[in-house]
Amino acid sequence: MEIGCGRGAGAVLILNKFRPSLFYAFDADSVMIYKAKKYLSFKQKKRIILSIADVGQIPYKDQFFDAVFIFGFLHHITLWRGALTEISRVLKSGGVFVFEELYPSLYQNFITKHILLHLKENGFHSDDLKCALHEEGLLLKTSWEIRSLGIVGISEKKGLMNNPAVSCRV
Repeated sequence: MEIGCGRGAGAVLILNKFRPSLFYAFDADSVMIYKAKKYLSFKQKKRIILSIADVGQIPYKDQFFDAVFIFGFLHHITLWRGALTEISRVLKSGGVFVFEELYPSLYQNFITKHILLHLKENGFHSDDLKCALHEEGLLLKTSWEIRSLGIVGISEKKGLMNNPAVSCRV
């Protein structure tokens, strides 16, 4: 499943790389789903189920997906911790969460804050994101990160890891 699929470019990459027989992709913006329907080929549309949904209430049962993908999506969400809770809920134990995210130092700098639309508060930094992943049982297996810009990572769901020794900033 891809959350925040936009016009469908990420879904096509996932379809081509991992070759799932069926793939789910959703976005909260109906215009983006319309664009995705136009962007995808007839053959691709047979294997991708597009829908309009909110990451705060993902409309699938617990432990439904083997993998969840997001590409620069989470940093647009005010309640990003709740989004991680939902992602963990729908991900099977042993499933993978593949993500690419940007940090505020990239999108709130002098130049980009005037030309790009991003949250002005509640953004997360490296330690915030990693701690929240850990708390949701999404254990970071591998990542590539530039702490002032963003991160690309793969987490594996292991079960809730709420640990009083780990303290996250709220």
